[in-house]
Amino acid sequence: QVQLVESGGGLVQPGGSLRLSCAASGRILSINVMGWYRQAPGKERELVAVITSGGSANYADSLKGRFTISRDNAKNTLYLQMNTLQPEDTAVYYCNAFIRATARVTLNVWGQGTQVTVSS
Repeated sequence: QVQLVESGGGLVQPGGSLRLSCAASGRILSINVMGWYRQAPGKERELVAVITSGGSANYADSLKGRFTISRDNAKNTLYLQMNTLQPEDTAVYYCNAFIRATARVTLNVWGQGTQVTVSS
């Protein structure tokens, strides 16, 4: 069984920073693309950023310059550094990864989500 576990969410004041982590565990041969998504109350889930195993990253246009995605392939861990947070960044943040579990099986795995609340 393969799973993703997020951590690092919480309550932060406007202008503050948070760093999210997502650790993959289980039967893993390799991990291809990993990404962060978020879902605010009453809204659809949206892309935050994705990163390939080689470190190439893409961001939602509205978040460029404030958020940084990175990964540690040796630790099977994904990170999201979020700076200058604003109330509109309040959402549940989800980790996603395409994980090769066997030579023939690649799984699209989601974490359970971590709440980020930006409020004074």
